[in-house]
Amino acid sequence: MTRLDARDLDILRALARNGRMTNAQLAGEVGLSASPCWERVRKLQEAGVIEGVHARIALRKLGPHVSVFVTAELTGHTGADFRRFEAAMAGYDQVMGCWALGGGYDYLLHIVARDIEGYQDLLDDMLDAGIGLARYFTYVVTKTVKESPVPPFSALLD
Repeated sequence: MTRLDARDLDILRALARNGRMTNAQLAGEVGLSASPCWERVRKLQEAGVIEGVHARIALRKLGPHVSVFVTAELTGHTGADFRRFEAAMAGYDQVMGCWALGGGYDYLLHIVARDIEGYQDLLDDMLDAGIGLARYFTYVVTKTVKESPVPPFSALLD
């Protein structure tokens, strides 16, 4: 685990809110001069704390779409079954997230498709692809209530 001080956390909060800010803007926001700020950012990147900087895309501005969460159960539960399913998920662009779960279901998927028909076509392809998908349950997102790019630092760290 990487030891972070208050200034590192300020940098992470600022970059999580706006990854496009310049180093000078970031330095001003966290109360450092440009050089020490850049050095801290570089160290956070090298330590793997900052994995990348991404644009948040407003899908509603691109056109109609449906966002769906899916709980998935596999037919088998060997290491090979899990590896086959996980490798297959990497090949589906519509799968925005895939998490292995402990408990009743094997995986939670986040899928974005143009419409429900496109979503169902994708699931039919998965069922026919021999990747071990046995059953799935669909949860269509009707409204985004909260979605934050900023992790709950105070709850995670002492």
